[in-house]
Amino acid sequence: MTLLLRRSDLERVLDVATCLDALRGGFVAQGAATATVERVRPQRVRTDLPGPGTATALIPGLVEGVPAYTVKVNAKFPDARPALRGVVCLHDLATGELLAVLDSATVTAWRTGLAAALGTHQLARPDADRVGVIGAGAQASLVMRGLAALRPVRSLVVHDLEPDRAAAFAAAHAAEGNVEVEVAADPAEVARRSGIVVLATWSRSPLLSRADVPAGSHLTSLGADEPGKVELAADLLTSARVFVDDVDLAAASGALGNVGLGPDQAAGTLGEVLSGVRSGRTGAPQITVYAPIGLPWQDLALSWVAYQAARAAGAGTTYDWLS
Repeated sequence: MTLLLRRSDLERVLDVATCLDALRGGFVAQGAATATVERVRPQRVRTDLPGPGTATALIPGLVEGVPAYTVKVNAKFPDARPALRGVVCLHDLATGELLAVLDSATVTAWRTGLAAALGTHQLARPDADRVGVIGAGAQASLVMRGLAALRPVRSLVVHDLEPDRAAAFAAAHAAEGNVEVEVAADPAEVARRSGIVVLATWSRSPLLSRADVPAGSHLTSLGADEPGKVELAADLLTSARVFVDDVDLAAASGALGNVGLGPDQAAGTLGEVLSGVRSGRTGAPQITVYAPIGLPWQDLALSWVAYQAARAAGAGTTYDWLS
Protein backbone atom coordinates (compact mmCIF):
# COMPACT_ATOMS: atom_id res chain seq x y z
CA MET A 1 0.00 0.00 0.00
CA THR A 2 1.10 3.54 -0.78
CA LEU A 3 0.58 6.46 1.59
CA LEU A 4 -0.67 9.65 -0.06
CA LEU A 5 0.41 12.77 1.87
CA ARG A 6 -1.21 16.10 0.99
CA ARG A 7 0.03 19.50 2.11
CA SER A 8 -2.30 19.46 5.12
CA ASP A 9 -1.05 16.00 6.13
CA LEU A 10 2.57 17.12 5.91
CA GLU A 11 1.99 20.34 7.83
CA ARG A 12 0.31 18.26 10.54
CA VAL A 13 3.17 15.82 11.08
CA LEU A 14 6.36 17.74 10.25
CA ASP A 15 8.39 19.16 13.11
CA VAL A 16 11.11 21.78 12.64
CA ALA A 17 13.59 20.31 15.14
CA THR A 18 13.31 16.76 13.77
CA CYS A 19 13.71 17.96 10.20
CA LEU A 20 16.74 20.08 11.09
CA ASP A 21 18.38 17.04 12.68
CA ALA A 22 17.68 14.88 9.61
CA LEU A 23 19.06 17.50 7.23
CA ARG A 24 22.13 18.11 9.39
CA GLY A 25 22.86 14.39 9.36
CA GLY A 26 22.58 14.30 5.58
CA PHE A 27 24.93 17.25 5.15
CA VAL A 28 27.50 15.67 7.45
CA ALA A 29 27.33 12.40 5.49
CA GLN A 30 27.76 14.32 2.23
CA GLY A 31 30.65 16.34 3.58
CA ALA A 32 32.43 13.24 4.82
CA ALA A 33 32.21 11.75 1.28
CA THR A 34 30.54 8.47 2.21
CA ALA A 35 30.52 5.51 -0.15
CA THR A 36 26.98 6.28 -1.27
CA VAL A 37 27.92 9.84 -2.19
CA GLU A 38 30.93 8.67 -4.18
CA ARG A 39 28.92 6.13 -6.20
CA VAL A 40 25.87 8.21 -7.11
CA ARG A 41 25.90 11.80 -8.32
CA PRO A 42 22.74 13.92 -8.03
CA GLN A 43 20.90 14.60 -11.27
CA ARG A 44 18.64 17.51 -12.18
CA VAL A 45 16.81 17.04 -15.47
CA ARG A 46 15.15 20.30 -16.49
CA THR A 47 13.25 21.42 -19.56
CA ASP A 48 11.43 24.59 -20.63
CA LEU A 49 7.76 24.08 -21.42
CA PRO A 50 5.78 25.89 -24.14
CA GLY A 51 4.64 28.96 -22.23
CA PRO A 52 5.78 30.29 -18.86
CA GLY A 53 6.72 27.11 -17.01
CA THR A 54 9.50 24.58 -16.57
CA ALA A 55 9.54 20.91 -15.62
CA THR A 56 12.29 19.42 -13.46
CA ALA A 57 13.08 15.95 -12.14
CA LEU A 58 15.51 15.36 -9.26
CA ILE A 59 16.95 11.86 -8.98
CA PRO A 60 17.94 9.86 -7.02
CA GLY A 61 17.39 11.01 -3.45
CA LEU A 62 19.75 8.91 -1.32
CA VAL A 63 20.92 9.23 2.28
CA GLU A 64 23.21 6.66 3.84
CA GLY A 65 21.29 4.68 6.46
CA VAL A 66 17.83 5.45 5.05
CA PRO A 67 16.32 2.34 3.35
CA ALA A 68 14.49 4.34 0.70
CA TYR A 69 15.06 6.67 -2.25
CA THR A 70 13.11 9.50 -3.86
CA VAL A 71 12.26 10.72 -7.33
CA LYS A 72 10.82 14.23 -7.50
CA VAL A 73 8.96 15.72 -10.45
CA ASN A 74 8.12 19.43 -10.31
CA ALA A 75 6.47 22.01 -12.50
CA LYS A 76 7.46 25.64 -11.86
CA PHE A 77 5.14 28.43 -12.95
CA PRO A 78 6.30 31.75 -11.44
CA ASP A 79 2.96 33.55 -11.81
CA ALA A 80 0.87 30.75 -10.28
CA ARG A 81 0.03 30.29 -6.60
CA PRO A 82 1.60 28.03 -5.54
CA ALA A 83 4.35 28.49 -8.11
CA LEU A 84 5.66 24.97 -7.65
CA ARG A 85 3.50 21.87 -8.13
CA GLY A 86 4.37 18.21 -8.33
CA VAL A 87 5.06 15.05 -6.38
CA VAL A 88 7.84 13.32 -4.50
CA CYS A 89 7.76 9.53 -4.88
CA LEU A 90 9.28 7.65 -1.95
CA HIS A 91 10.39 4.10 -2.83
CA ASP A 92 11.71 1.18 -0.82
CA LEU A 93 15.44 0.93 -1.61
CA ALA A 94 15.48 -2.89 -1.61
CA THR A 95 12.32 -3.64 -3.61
CA GLY A 96 11.30 -0.42 -5.37
CA GLU A 97 7.88 -0.51 -3.68
CA LEU A 98 6.18 2.89 -3.80
CA LEU A 99 5.91 3.72 -0.09
CA ALA A 100 4.45 7.22 -0.37
CA VAL A 101 3.56 10.05 -2.73
CA LEU A 102 4.07 13.47 -1.14
CA ASP A 103 3.14 17.02 -2.19
CA SER A 104 6.39 18.39 -3.57
CA ALA A 105 5.60 22.06 -2.90
CA THR A 106 5.50 21.35 0.83
CA VAL A 107 8.50 19.02 0.83
CA THR A 108 10.53 21.52 -1.20
CA ALA A 109 9.64 24.49 0.99
CA TRP A 110 10.54 22.61 4.17
CA ARG A 111 13.76 21.03 2.95
CA THR A 112 14.97 24.17 1.19
CA GLY A 113 14.02 26.53 4.00
CA LEU A 114 15.39 24.44 6.84
CA ALA A 115 18.58 23.46 4.99
CA ALA A 116 19.07 27.18 4.34
CA ALA A 117 18.53 27.90 8.03
CA LEU A 118 21.31 25.44 8.87
CA GLY A 119 23.68 27.07 6.40
CA THR A 120 22.75 30.56 7.53
CA HIS A 121 23.26 29.77 11.20
CA GLN A 122 26.58 28.04 10.52
CA LEU A 123 28.08 30.83 8.40
CA ALA A 124 26.65 34.03 9.90
CA ARG A 125 28.39 35.83 12.75
CA PRO A 126 27.36 34.29 16.08
CA ASP A 127 26.00 37.64 17.27
CA ALA A 128 23.96 38.38 14.11
CA ASP A 129 20.33 38.75 15.20
CA ARG A 130 18.94 41.15 12.59
CA VAL A 131 17.48 39.21 9.67
CA GLY A 132 16.40 40.59 6.31
CA VAL A 133 14.16 38.78 3.83
CA ILE A 134 13.96 39.56 0.12
CA GLY A 135 11.08 37.58 -1.36
CA ALA A 136 8.33 36.90 1.17
CA GLY A 137 7.25 33.40 0.20
CA ALA A 138 7.00 29.93 1.70
CA GLN A 139 10.72 29.19 1.53
CA ALA A 140 11.68 32.38 3.35
CA SER A 141 9.06 31.62 5.99
CA LEU A 142 10.63 28.19 6.64
CA VAL A 143 14.09 29.78 6.86
CA MET A 144 12.76 32.08 9.57
CA ARG A 145 11.19 29.17 11.46
CA GLY A 146 14.44 27.25 11.27
CA LEU A 147 16.58 30.21 12.34
CA ALA A 148 14.31 30.85 15.31
CA ALA A 149 15.04 27.31 16.49
CA LEU A 150 18.80 27.81 16.07
CA ARG A 151 19.56 31.36 17.31
CA PRO A 152 17.88 34.47 18.77
CA VAL A 153 16.28 36.73 16.15
CA ARG A 154 15.71 40.28 17.37
CA SER A 155 14.47 42.05 14.25
CA LEU A 156 13.12 41.29 10.77
CA VAL A 157 13.18 43.54 7.70
CA VAL A 158 11.15 42.37 4.68
CA HIS A 159 11.01 43.40 1.04
CA ASP A 160 8.85 41.91 -1.71
CA LEU A 161 7.76 43.14 -5.13
CA GLU A 162 4.21 42.95 -3.73
CA PRO A 163 4.11 45.33 -0.71
CA ASP A 164 0.98 43.68 0.71
CA ARG A 165 2.74 40.33 0.70
CA ALA A 166 5.73 41.81 2.51
CA ALA A 167 3.45 43.37 5.12
CA ALA A 168 1.60 40.09 5.66
CA PHE A 169 4.90 38.21 6.04
CA ALA A 170 6.16 40.73 8.58
CA ALA A 171 2.92 40.65 10.56
CA ALA A 172 2.84 36.84 10.65
CA HIS A 173 6.36 36.60 12.05
CA ALA A 174 5.78 39.42 14.51
CA ALA A 175 2.88 37.42 15.90
CA GLU A 176 5.08 34.34 16.37
CA GLY A 177 7.58 35.90 18.76
CA ASN A 178 9.14 38.98 20.28
CA VAL A 179 10.54 40.26 16.98
CA GLU A 180 10.65 43.84 15.72
CA VAL A 181 9.41 43.87 12.11
CA GLU A 182 9.57 46.44 9.31
CA VAL A 183 8.98 46.54 5.57
CA ALA A 184 11.79 47.90 3.35
CA ALA A 185 11.44 49.78 0.08
CA ASP A 186 14.14 47.87 -1.81
CA PRO A 187 16.71 45.06 -1.47
CA ALA A 188 19.60 47.43 -0.74
CA GLU A 189 17.75 48.80 2.30
CA VAL A 190 17.29 45.24 3.58
CA ALA A 191 21.03 44.58 3.27
CA ARG A 192 22.01 47.84 4.99
CA ARG A 193 19.85 47.08 8.00
CA SER A 194 20.48 43.33 8.44
CA GLY A 195 23.41 41.17 9.46
CA ILE A 196 21.73 38.19 7.81
CA VAL A 197 19.93 38.46 4.45
CA VAL A 198 17.80 35.66 2.95
CA LEU A 199 16.88 35.98 -0.74
CA ALA A 200 14.17 33.72 -2.17
CA THR A 201 12.97 35.24 -5.43
CA TRP A 202 12.45 34.53 -9.13
CA SER A 203 14.89 37.31 -10.12
CA ARG A 204 16.82 37.10 -13.38
CA SER A 205 19.07 40.08 -12.63
CA PRO A 206 21.19 40.92 -9.55
CA LEU A 207 19.30 42.29 -6.56
CA LEU A 208 22.44 43.07 -4.52
CA SER A 209 25.97 44.04 -5.48
CA ARG A 210 29.09 44.46 -3.34
CA ALA A 211 28.38 48.14 -2.71
CA ASP A 212 25.04 47.25 -1.10
CA VAL A 213 26.38 44.85 1.51
CA PRO A 214 28.18 45.88 4.73
CA ALA A 215 31.25 44.01 5.92
CA GLY A 216 30.46 41.10 8.22
CA SER A 217 27.14 40.28 6.55
CA HIS A 218 25.90 36.83 5.63
CA LEU A 219 23.66 36.24 2.61
CA THR A 220 21.72 33.10 1.74
CA SER A 221 20.56 33.03 -1.88
CA LEU A 222 17.86 30.47 -2.67
CA GLY A 223 16.49 31.81 -5.94
CA ALA A 224 19.39 31.04 -8.30
CA ASP A 225 18.54 27.36 -8.62
CA GLU A 226 18.28 26.97 -12.39
CA PRO A 227 19.74 28.60 -15.53
CA GLY A 228 19.09 32.32 -15.92
CA LYS A 229 18.11 33.04 -12.31
CA VAL A 230 20.33 35.56 -10.50
CA GLU A 231 20.11 37.27 -7.11
CA LEU A 232 23.71 38.26 -6.25
CA ALA A 233 26.08 40.13 -8.58
CA ALA A 234 29.43 38.67 -9.61
CA ASP A 235 31.39 41.40 -7.79
CA LEU A 236 29.66 40.48 -4.54
CA LEU A 237 30.33 36.77 -4.96
CA THR A 238 33.99 37.29 -5.84
CA SER A 239 34.52 39.38 -2.70
CA ALA A 240 32.75 36.90 -0.40
CA ARG A 241 33.50 33.48 1.04
CA VAL A 242 30.94 31.39 -0.88
CA PHE A 243 29.58 27.99 0.08
CA VAL A 244 27.18 25.85 -1.94
CA ASP A 245 25.56 22.43 -1.61
CA ASP A 246 27.16 21.03 -4.79
CA VAL A 247 30.07 22.82 -6.47
CA ASP A 248 29.55 21.40 -9.97
CA LEU A 249 25.84 22.20 -10.05
CA ALA A 250 26.38 25.70 -8.65
CA ALA A 251 28.86 26.39 -11.43
CA ALA A 252 26.69 24.82 -14.13
CA SER A 253 23.30 26.35 -13.36
CA GLY A 254 23.35 28.05 -9.96
CA ALA A 255 24.45 31.28 -8.33
CA LEU A 256 28.05 31.01 -9.61
CA GLY A 257 27.58 29.88 -13.18
CA ASN A 258 24.61 32.16 -13.82
CA VAL A 259 26.89 35.22 -13.41
CA GLY A 260 29.83 33.74 -15.28
CA LEU A 261 31.85 32.39 -12.34
CA GLY A 262 33.41 28.95 -12.15
CA PRO A 263 33.71 26.27 -9.48
CA ASP A 264 36.95 27.75 -8.11
CA GLN A 265 34.90 30.62 -6.67
CA ALA A 266 33.31 28.23 -4.14
CA ALA A 267 35.14 27.88 -0.83
CA GLY A 268 33.46 24.50 -0.37
CA THR A 269 30.13 22.92 0.48
CA LEU A 270 27.97 23.27 3.56
CA GLY A 271 28.39 19.54 4.12
CA GLU A 272 32.15 19.98 4.32
CA VAL A 273 31.73 22.78 6.87
CA LEU A 274 29.26 20.83 9.03
CA SER A 275 31.44 17.71 8.93
CA GLY A 276 34.57 19.69 9.86
CA VAL A 277 36.37 19.13 6.54
CA ARG A 278 36.50 22.89 5.79
CA SER A 279 36.28 26.08 7.80
CA GLY A 280 33.25 28.33 7.33
CA ARG A 281 33.48 31.97 8.33
CA THR A 282 37.08 32.82 9.19
CA GLY A 283 36.66 36.39 10.46
CA ALA A 284 34.01 38.81 11.72
CA PRO A 285 34.42 41.38 8.88
CA GLN A 286 34.14 38.71 6.21
CA ILE A 287 31.08 38.51 3.93
CA THR A 288 29.81 34.96 3.66
CA VAL A 289 27.32 33.52 1.18
CA TYR A 290 25.39 30.26 1.11
CA ALA A 291 23.99 29.62 -2.36
CA PRO A 292 22.45 26.16 -2.66
CA ILE A 293 20.80 24.75 -5.75
CA GLY A 294 18.87 22.00 -3.93
CA LEU A 295 19.83 18.31 -4.01
CA PRO A 296 17.79 15.10 -4.31
CA TRP A 297 19.03 13.70 -0.99
CA GLN A 298 17.38 16.62 0.81
CA ASP A 299 14.01 15.51 -0.61
CA LEU A 300 14.61 12.06 0.84
CA ALA A 301 15.70 13.36 4.25
CA LEU A 302 12.49 15.37 4.57
CA SER A 303 10.22 12.75 2.98
CA TRP A 304 11.50 9.94 5.19
CA VAL A 305 10.84 11.99 8.33
CA ALA A 306 7.35 12.82 7.05
CA TYR A 307 6.59 9.21 6.10
CA GLN A 308 7.62 7.84 9.49
CA ALA A 309 5.72 10.56 11.36
CA ALA A 310 2.59 10.09 9.23
CA ARG A 311 2.56 6.34 9.84
CA ALA A 312 2.90 6.89 13.58
CA ALA A 313 0.11 9.50 13.60
CA GLY A 314 -2.22 7.69 11.23
CA ALA A 315 -2.10 10.63 8.81
CA GLY A 316 -2.59 10.51 5.07
CA THR A 317 -4.60 8.25 2.77
CA THR A 318 -3.61 4.75 1.70
CA TYR A 319 -3.92 3.72 -1.93
CA ASP A 320 -3.29 0.42 -3.69
CA TRP A 321 -1.73 1.08 -7.09
CA LEU A 322 -1.61 -2.64 -7.90
CA SER A 323 -5.27 -3.51 -7.27
